[in-house]
Amino acid sequence: MNPLPTALRNNVVVKGTGERVIVFAHGFGCDQNMWRHVARRFEDDFRTLVFDNVGAGQSDLSAYDSGKYSSLQGYADDLVEILREHDARKVVFVGHSVSSMIGLLASLEAPELFGCLVLVGPSPRYIDDHDYVGGFSAGQIEELLGFLGDNPMAWSQAMAPQIMGNADRPELGDELTASFCRTDPKIAEEFARVTFTSDNRADLDRSTIRTLILQCTDDIIAPLAVGDFVHAQMKNSELIVLAATGHCPNLSAPEEVVSAIRAFV
Repeated sequence: MNPLPTALRNNVVVKGTGERVIVFAHGFGCDQNMWRHVARRFEDDFRTLVFDNVGAGQSDLSAYDSGKYSSLQGYADDLVEILREHDARKVVFVGHSVSSMIGLLASLEAPELFGCLVLVGPSPRYIDDHDYVGGFSAGQIEELLGFLGDNPMAWSQAMAPQIMGNADRPELGDELTASFCRTDPKIAEEFARVTFTSDNRADLDRSTIRTLILQCTDDIIAPLAVGDFVHAQMKNSELIVLAATGHCPNLSAPEEVVSAIRAFV
């Protein structure tokens, strides 16, 4: 057990003066900085909380344990611990990509801590399965994971611009590439396997918490069919298909993301 408090272990940063707490959680290969354009827009009305998953950003790398983080539940446990340590209850949780499912798991573990969920580009399973469309075949995922393991730098340079989309704004792809390249290669490989082989479809209909699903168009990671599936399975959800393209609207279209969250909360 790592003795550091979550503020140090997960590089927790709290700003703002509002009574309500809004939490922003980053996706694979990213860190809390990916929320900078969105989170600051809520600081006048909320207490904002951002953090780095262990292994990302400025988190304490010595806290990384391959066993604990061999499933998304390990990250969900950390999230619950962060909220409890910062006395944050009934929070607005905003999770991007894989952190959507991490937040969902945490809300099932400790429902008293969550007021509502905002899931940005969520996917409960990335691999196609019979009638379910996840966007990738099992072989494609293994090929991607093998490529990442063999050459993390080349993987980042090849995949980040595709994930970001918005080819007419190459600076966005460059930022995501740099973020991927800053991640420890071993941790990145293990987290990628956990992310892209997880299956949380059965967890969706266990949730009764009010949920907003933000789906982008032309997203190679979470295609429109996935957003429809998540919405259909979650009892108390609404789905908004953004005009934004790609998988990272928090960077490519922050104003649209802010507007959708504000209308929901």
